[in-house]
Amino acid sequence: MAEKKTNALPSLFGKQNLVWMAAGAIVIGIGMLLMSGGKSDVNPAVFDAKAVYSPVRITVAPLVIILGMVIEILAIFKTTKQAE
Repeated sequence: MAEKKTNALPSLFGKQNLVWMAAGAIVIGIGMLLMSGGKSDVNPAVFDAKAVYSPVRITVAPLVIILGMVIEILAIFKTTKQAE
């Protein structure tokens, strides 16, 4: 029978790297959801400064997004142990 030869290139990222990258993407997504606008309870034509400048939107959400970016950077630079 013919032998199967695969000339597959070694993967750049291991499974653990990909899991960390997915976690970072999820954290970034959560930050984007926190930053997204909400509807006005009373009248959408009236400017509600409390809703626009809430602490969650201007402080917490950007910090969550930065945390997600840090997770992504660490996932990219994390080295995996190669089989010898």
